[in-house]
Amino acid sequence: MHINFRGKIVTASLLAVLAAAPVQAAMYKYVDESGVIHFTNVPSDPKYQPVNGSARRGAVIVTADPALDHNAFDAAIHAAASRYQIDPRLVKSVIRAESNFNYLAVSRKGAQGLMQLMPETAGDMEVLDPFDPQDNINGGTRYLRKMLGLFNGNLRLALAAYNAGPTRVAELGRVPRFKETENYVQRVQLFYEEYKKQPSLY
Repeated sequence: MHINFRGKIVTASLLAVLAAAPVQAAMYKYVDESGVIHFTNVPSDPKYQPVNGSARRGAVIVTADPALDHNAFDAAIHAAASRYQIDPRLVKSVIRAESNFNYLAVSRKGAQGLMQLMPETAGDMEVLDPFDPQDNINGGTRYLRKMLGLFNGNLRLALAAYNAGPTRVAELGRVPRFKETENYVQRVQLFYEEYKKQPSLY
């Protein structure tokens, strides 16, 4: 499979094509003299370089600009955090744990974008384009606020529900003993404590 794409922004339609490739097959790219980005899973030229990926939660990452500034979405984070009355440092911590600020992140389970929204959740949160950073952050923050409300502000339970689903957490009344969920809750909390020590960021 070969795909040519002009420009730095990878569209959702292109992402869908790339994500449809077998997850075992590596993807490669190079940018030619005209700025056209060429993608392939069968490189025939040494100019092709592997596209960065991530093994976290089985994620498959496709991006034309992997060296993204972690502060690139601060304005959108502030706007959504203010709208839903959540500490923006918490929202940023969730984004860091979910996608490491890659707005084109897609997991094998189908979670999409910065805050890794499942299509059903994105629909419920009125997200039109999960790969649009502002739209995704707004929907993800709205969902995080919903989880905090469901669990009376208990951060650990809200984060567990964000990761494993609210029904399971509500039934157990605690963080499910799944390694992924336990690690996720711990990771977000560690990032949150880190950001709270850097008040100048906000």
